[in-house]
Amino acid sequence: MSLYDDLGGEAAIDAAVDKFYVRVLADDRVKHFFENTDMKKQHAHQKKFLTFAFGGPNAYSGRTMGVAHKRLVDELGLNDTHFDAIVELLAGTLKDMGVPDEKIGEVGAIAESVRDDVLGRGAS
Repeated sequence: MSLYDDLGGEAAIDAAVDKFYVRVLADDRVKHFFENTDMKKQHAHQKKFLTFAFGGPNAYSGRTMGVAHKRLVDELGLNDTHFDAIVELLAGTLKDMGVPDEKIGEVGAIAESVRDDVLGRGAS
């Protein structure tokens, strides 16, 4: 069974992404990164990516993490502090949804696996 299934499948991912972005857009540490973002598209994109990353049925075919975040790194200074805030907000969202700590740890490990790429330190 995949992490996607363990978390509750499509309905759980949809709910988590929606709740997550409420937190993100209210957080002074990171909300400025989304000022000019079409949030409807962002939600849909994030749902597809997390479904893929957590072993769900969709094949993610979007941009690489490095390409997708390059402008944020280069122009807005996206760095480890911001990445940590995003991981914290995602973990808090999952905790509030009743996801066990062990599964939140698995999500955190997946996030950590793309940190260098997101921040422009890995392959794009």
